[in-house]
Amino acid sequence: MILIIQLLVLTLVILSTILVISIPVTLASPGQWEKSKNLIYTSIGIWVGLIIITGIANSFIA
Repeated sequence: MILIIQLLVLTLVILSTILVISIPVTLASPGQWEKSKNLIYTSIGIWVGLIIITGIANSFIA
């Protein structure tokens, strides 16, 4: 179970890093927001889902 938590946290850290880099780049690039907003919204939804799943899985350990 601890390995699952570690993998969820690793995935969360990697996705957070990608979002921290990609969102400002997308907003700064002319015309890119219209092309990429669905992908960014989907990524943010996955990020929120990972936080909730990690919290629920962690409650079984603690």
